[in-house]
Amino acid sequence: MTGTTLDDYTDRYARRVRGMTASEIRALFAVASRPEVVSLAGGAPYIAALPLDAVGEMLGRLGGEHGVTTLQYGIGQGTLELRERICEVMALSGIDAACGASPEDVVVTVGGQQALDLVARLFLDPGDVVLAEGPTYVGALGVFQAAQAQVVHVPMDSDGLIPEALEAAIADLARAGRRVKFLYTIPTYQNPTGVTLSEERRERVLDICERAGLLVVEDDPYGQLGFEGEAPAPLRARRRDGVFYLSTFSKTFAPGLRVGWILAPHAVRDKLVIASEAQILCPSGYAQAAVATYLSTMPWRQQLKVYREVYRERRDALLDALADLMPEGTTWTRPGGGLFVWATLPDGLDSKAMMPRAIAARVAYVPGTGFYADGTGTGHMRLNFSFPPPERIREGVRRLAGVMEQELATRRVFGAIRGEGPRRGRAGSDTPGPDLA
Repeated sequence: MTGTTLDDYTDRYARRVRGMTASEIRALFAVASRPEVVSLAGGAPYIAALPLDAVGEMLGRLGGEHGVTTLQYGIGQGTLELRERICEVMALSGIDAACGASPEDVVVTVGGQQALDLVARLFLDPGDVVLAEGPTYVGALGVFQAAQAQVVHVPMDSDGLIPEALEAAIADLARAGRRVKFLYTIPTYQNPTGVTLSEERRERVLDICERAGLLVVEDDPYGQLGFEGEAPAPLRARRRDGVFYLSTFSKTFAPGLRVGWILAPHAVRDKLVIASEAQILCPSGYAQAAVATYLSTMPWRQQLKVYREVYRERRDALLDALADLMPEGTTWTRPGGGLFVWATLPDGLDSKAMMPRAIAARVAYVPGTGFYADGTGTGHMRLNFSFPPPERIREGVRRLAGVMEQELATRRVFGAIRGEGPRRGRAGSDTPGPDLA
């Protein structure tokens, strides 16, 4: 016997369970939610910006006046009313009937997370490869890991995914005989970097994937939360074949309702519905009715403008605080929308090792390691600006800067930690990725 475990069921788990690990963000929630901690960690929207009295009345009517239908079972694809409203929402971004968007090809999901899981269930076999930006959304990494797929990161810079690096990754994997199933990408206000794929690169990325016979999974939770003009049109607005468009109402309405969707190529729609029915039978009728009624009866376009103004103010507060307070050698992205800033630490600092000291100083962030499949990214951190008010953001940065200054002072006295390896900020690179700054 080589060791012991507190889990008596270890030998009985399926193989796909053995590699599962807890999300670094979820592990932080219990600590970061304490009132004395300034949390720059999570990605929670500022729900208080909603007209909560009106929303509360609406939700009450759904149960009291329409409970016979809203509290009943529904169909696996989601209600037609909501799917029609979803098409209206997508049309704002240029995904309309002219490019093949139809309620018939929309599948309602339990948030964007189930949408990711359904795509993985349909297309990934153990050992398959998924290409993804490096860094990428931690929740997607968990889904692909559960599917026993390997994530290969493609480097980014300030204009997003680098097309030449994508071509090189596809060629290298083909030479190695590896089976690449799709590119997973968040092209607009990316999580965690806040970077947006440039207009010119969008066409190039689509052309590369088309030539390689590679599906594209476009995750777009933040596209309608831009602060500086209109975002480039989504990939799905440019190509209908081979592009899966995933989104959610978690960032633009209410994450607690857990309503998202997939716009899929028509041939795949039925299989997505079957897979969803096997998981959940049907999405919540009440949650669907809540979103559909909100979109039908309330000024949701105006509410988007409110969110944009609130988040722009908070982004600016974070950027100003970083410029005023961060130690020399720290760099960061300047997002044009979304919820996140990606910071690169001065040489020698490790965001994961520094976390306990940050929590002791009552400030929380997400270490960069959570956004890489191989656990690299120690020289980076993700900072959220959507939830704390501007004065709390500045106080959080002040506390964080103090921790970093102490870490740097300690290193000057005692030198580098023995055995410390290179800090890989971008896939295939031993540098901290300054081109994201």
